[in-house]
Amino acid sequence: MVAAQDCLGASRCWQRRAARRARATSKLWSTRDERAGRTNCGGNGGCNGRCGDEAMVHKDVFYRRAKEEGWRARSAFKLMQLDAEFNVLAHARTAVDLCAAPGSWSQVLADRLPAGSRIVAVDLQEMAPIPGVDILKGDITSLATAEQVITRCGGDKVDLVVCDGAPDVTGLHDMDEYLQSQLLVAALNLAAFVLAPGGTFVAKIFRGKDVDLLYMQAEVFFANVTVAKPQSSRDSSVESFLVCRGFSVPPGYTPSMEANRTGALSTFLAWGDLELCSM
Repeated sequence: MVAAQDCLGASRCWQRRAARRARATSKLWSTRDERAGRTNCGGNGGCNGRCGDEAMVHKDVFYRRAKEEGWRARSAFKLMQLDAEFNVLAHARTAVDLCAAPGSWSQVLADRLPAGSRIVAVDLQEMAPIPGVDILKGDITSLATAEQVITRCGGDKVDLVVCDGAPDVTGLHDMDEYLQSQLLVAALNLAAFVLAPGGTFVAKIFRGKDVDLLYMQAEVFFANVTVAKPQSSRDSSVESFLVCRGFSVPPGYTPSMEANRTGALSTFLAWGDLELCSM
């Protein structure tokens, strides 16, 4: 009997603790939702019951503008705002959009670059045609893809490489940050292979403990490197963008798509081997 009472008391104690944790968690997320512009209104706040993230999407001004103006995704405004701040499109006549689907950044490139510019959009997924954009279905870690990019740009190196790609989010921040960093490595590897001297590279990163390391490593390849967060990027999102200008190949480094398969560039980026700086 005593043992049974002890078990019952322990169970009730655990239930009370669980309830307190649930209330604390609910309060925490409510605070975050308020800061991010989300509400839990039970259908009385104008969202017709679509609370949380879904309501935020429906109320998002950039989401609405993208639909109204014909952009394939709200992310189009991120590139436009980065261009307004850093002038990344001003001198580009050849551009490559990596991980391009659904194509909003390619749309911006086609709209902002001068007539006659060469634009190549690369993705493993199928993409609907975009006027003025050459769509290439390919793997950004493949040598064949890199060679096709140069071929489709008239045989010359390119002025601009952009990448708004992101892996499928797992919800585990460290894992998501790692996967995004590997995608950035692949994009930077291809950029180093196809960029002309003085070229520009813009890519998405996830803010985390390795951002400073990525920043310093990018400086090995570019004269000017900045981490920026455009206004259209939600405050609740961990994304930022690496804006790199003034590309040059470091002494002793030979751009090669094989580096991504052997691990040479990946190791260099992952472990911060900056010996190239002093060569």
